[in-house]
Amino acid sequence: MQKFNVHTGVVAPMDRENVDTDAIIPKQFLKSIRKTGFGPNLFDEWRYLDAGFPGQDPESRQPNPDFVLNQPRYQGASVLLARKNFGCGSSREHAPWAIDQYGFRAVLAPSFADIFFNNCFKNGLLPIVLPEAIIAKLFDETHAFPGFELTIDLPEQVIRGSQMGDIPFDVQAFRKHCLVNGLDDIGLTLLHKDKIKAFEAQRLARMPWLDHKMPNSSI
Repeated sequence: MQKFNVHTGVVAPMDRENVDTDAIIPKQFLKSIRKTGFGPNLFDEWRYLDAGFPGQDPESRQPNPDFVLNQPRYQGASVLLARKNFGCGSSREHAPWAIDQYGFRAVLAPSFADIFFNNCFKNGLLPIVLPEAIIAKLFDETHAFPGFELTIDLPEQVIRGSQMGDIPFDVQAFRKHCLVNGLDDIGLTLLHKDKIKAFEAQRLARMPWLDHKMPNSSI
């Protein structure tokens, strides 16, 4: 998992409340058995004028010129600004995959759906909860200044670059530790690989029959 320490990026405003996971990554794209390749289909039904399906060449699509991510001023954005209850709906982990694979590193909103919020941390994406009044002012700044950027300092838990000055934010200590060190669930497990190997060796010494291999069967 990619580490998150200090990130500076252009802000893109998703000025809608209750954006659900089917809007973030529509259901037809969940057929893929891979964890990659979802970025081109982020917000697919809003982002394109034609119907999307897995395996399409993004260059052959018809972009919706009115959609925020298709506007030139927001190209290359890596900080997503959202309204309340972002990520509601089904629990699909593909939603944070798509956001991350598009290029976003953080999402700022007044509130998130719980499962989506948890899935973000497990996939290297930083969701930040801020008061609604602060989010509203960030929307104003984003609309007012083309190329508006924010710097998110996770170790210091502060956002810089706003006319409001430094904006502190809360993050649970264990989640912060995992993001700063790039540790997903597998990475956390592998931190204890020596203890795991030692336990397996001791168990096999006590119960050697566990190493017994079944002969080939013709059944």
